[in-house]
Amino acid sequence: MATQTSKDVLTQMQQEFDKGYIPLQIFNDPELYAMELEKIFAKSWVFVGHESEIRKPGDFVTRYIGGDPFILSRGKNDEIKCLFNSCRHRGVKVCHSEKGNASHFRCPYHGWTYDCSGELTTVPQKERAYRNLEQKEWGLLEARVDSYKGMIFACLDEKAGTLEEHLGGFRWYMDTHIDFVEGGMEVVGEPHRWIVDSDWKIGADNFSGDSYHTQMAHRSVFDLGLGVPPWEQLRKKNHEVHVTDCDGHSTSLKLTAPDVSPFRGYPEEVQALFRKDMPVEQFEIVRRSLVNTGNIFPNLSFVHIYTTDAPNKTFTPVLSFRQWQPRGSGKMEIWSWVLVPAKASEEFKKRSYKVAVSTFSPSGNFEQDDIAIWNGLSATAGSVYSRKNDVKLNYQMGYDFMSDAEVITEWAGPGVVYDSRLEEGVMRTFHRKWLEYMLSE
Repeated sequence: MATQTSKDVLTQMQQEFDKGYIPLQIFNDPELYAMELEKIFAKSWVFVGHESEIRKPGDFVTRYIGGDPFILSRGKNDEIKCLFNSCRHRGVKVCHSEKGNASHFRCPYHGWTYDCSGELTTVPQKERAYRNLEQKEWGLLEARVDSYKGMIFACLDEKAGTLEEHLGGFRWYMDTHIDFVEGGMEVVGEPHRWIVDSDWKIGADNFSGDSYHTQMAHRSVFDLGLGVPPWEQLRKKNHEVHVTDCDGHSTSLKLTAPDVSPFRGYPEEVQALFRKDMPVEQFEIVRRSLVNTGNIFPNLSFVHIYTTDAPNKTFTPVLSFRQWQPRGSGKMEIWSWVLVPAKASEEFKKRSYKVAVSTFSPSGNFEQDDIAIWNGLSATAGSVYSRKNDVKLNYQMGYDFMSDAEVITEWAGPGVVYDSRLEEGVMRTFHRKWLEYMLSE
């Protein structure tokens, strides 16, 4: 059988998607990867950072949208800017530091200088070399930028809808993670970063709500007693729901029985900060949650979990937002932020960060389990055999003809909600949105 072109793969995927078939090839294909940079990362809203990372005018961090370098800066008038990290004179990067505070960015090539808002302020020998240059027209180029409750997103497409439209109904679920305490959340420490031989979509696929893999892939964590907080002893009463088809985003919610209130394991000092005006239905999710994961299309995922870093040590809540940065076909760089309630004690913040490092970081036990497996997926996806034989993967779990999952009709939040962890609509939600972008003009 002849190797299929990327267009053939997408067409066939569209035709067979509702059957629950997804081509293995999409997880490691150079042609599809090049298309992703153009059709997804150049058109969608992409997470670039948190407002707490750039608190003061002049604060900056360097970030990426797809493979493109940007400077996320707090401008001189306290505005947030996402500046293309490229001098308007010869295209050289003007910022080589990963973070800091700067009044200006100076190109190391010819000295063109820009202020922290991106405006061109200095051109060496301007009167002799560029006397008629309109400096106000030659500032650093910038992406559209907007934020939602501290989370900053950027978009390269002027024709795309607003961030509010992109997030859609999923903001209802985001609020239960980033707006459940007075004072909001803040980043603690710096984002961990590491490169792995796995396609970026694998991370998004998994964190969208792959509850099925936990007992097998993370068996060692549970054997060591690191993943079994007190409420897990009530396993028979606990249940899990999957939120699918929520504007391209999805989440998995592991909840206790109604008469149990774990509050994600947050101590009383943090519970005292819980918003008193949070809608009852959202507060119920916060009150009964054990573990929540989810994915915000395209490549921002999160896990809100109650876990520990060693046997017999205190279980502590951890909120990790992680971004699957594309770095080539079958390769990604993982960025992982730890968020904590801004008004919590320093002791709690340090403890949450320490547990996060031990679980969801380059050396984390959960992380190592996943990466070893994901690398194998990208390896087979990039094989000649998978291309020549049109290998398909089975994503049928949750369909009526395959599983017992049922739709919950009485549910306050948006999306299509299922009452079972044995359901793959959460992953299909991601791939359906991916396919929609890839087939767009």
